[in-house]
Amino acid sequence: MSGRSVFVYSDELLKYKFSSHHPFNQVRLKLTLDLLKKTNAITDADIIPPRPATEEELFLIHDPNYVNAVRLAGLGKLSEETAEGYGLGTEDTPIFPNMHEASSLLVGGTLTAVDQVMTGKADHALHLGGGLHHGFRGKASGFCIYNDSSVAIKYLIEKYNVRVLYVDTDAHHGDGVQWSFYDDPNVCTLSIHETGRYLFPGTGNVNERGQGKGYGYSFNIPVDAFTEDESWLYAYQNALKEVADFFKPDVIFTQNGADSHYYDPLTHLSATMRIYREIPRLAHEIAHQYCNGKWIAVGGGGYDIWRVVPRAWSLIWMEMTENSNCYGSLPDDWVSYWQEKSSVALPIEWDDPATLYPAIPRKDEITEKNRLTLEKALYPILQKKSNERIDT
Repeated sequence: MSGRSVFVYSDELLKYKFSSHHPFNQVRLKLTLDLLKKTNAITDADIIPPRPATEEELFLIHDPNYVNAVRLAGLGKLSEETAEGYGLGTEDTPIFPNMHEASSLLVGGTLTAVDQVMTGKADHALHLGGGLHHGFRGKASGFCIYNDSSVAIKYLIEKYNVRVLYVDTDAHHGDGVQWSFYDDPNVCTLSIHETGRYLFPGTGNVNERGQGKGYGYSFNIPVDAFTEDESWLYAYQNALKEVADFFKPDVIFTQNGADSHYYDPLTHLSATMRIYREIPRLAHEIAHQYCNGKWIAVGGGGYDIWRVVPRAWSLIWMEMTENSNCYGSLPDDWVSYWQEKSSVALPIEWDDPATLYPAIPRKDEITEKNRLTLEKALYPILQKKSNERIDT
């Protein structure tokens, strides 16, 4: 399955920074890249810099008035009342200097990844600075100013005329991307997330299936709070295989939020590094099975930037490059360098110990509930398959 992979990065991506105490902290990009370098898993030749998205590219999804408001906000020229109407200056999405330029670079990084794959320069491309899936056409939301994934998918459709399978494994529902393409049969969205009963943004129910020509191309699997590895992976593996076989995409686009982990401070799931091995492995397999290897991956959530995100995101690159050097101990020089800066004890192994957390008392109940949710989510596909077997 091997083919060239590229890693989109520059230190300029760190300028997307709300404040020193905001949970969205792009220092996790440096932590991840440094882990890959100290594992000898990446070279400078693998890394390409992002470019800023143009206004015209942003307008593929975002309202021009909103883009102008973001620019003015970053210059300190937007009134508080106007900013509030655009979701700017809130606790989640504070205003910071030059936020338009910083946000445009995140979008452009994802477009850089798209062009690398779609022009045949690479089979796979990873842009961990992207994955801001909550941004709307005219409003910021959930730490996301511009929605790079939505812009990139629209760009894929208009420039390359392809059918896109968008797979979102962030603990938060991929609402911005889903609504962007809710009526578009050229985009199939699959989001596996913690149920919105307990978590922002409160959407992503199984009955959100699309509308108009896009009906039947939106899939949501809201898993219960405290879901563990086995149940989460059962949902992911079955859903992705069934949806990919149903949709038969030209390209797979994955959003890789790393916030379903037990340690994440903003969510309530109980996953470990086991799922972060399987997420890219199966995505890689699907890319080669249906898309001639075309796989674009972005980052997303992930708020334990020390213990979780660097390992989880490194495993995406390891899978893309078919590098098996991701078991056992983490590099000593990585652990010692970053431990001085970390507020928590860093892990010393790639995988989590079996004793990471005490037994969840409702495990069987949660597992069965998730199984039934999966069945409901996939019912249209499974029903169609059943009818086809009867007809033959």
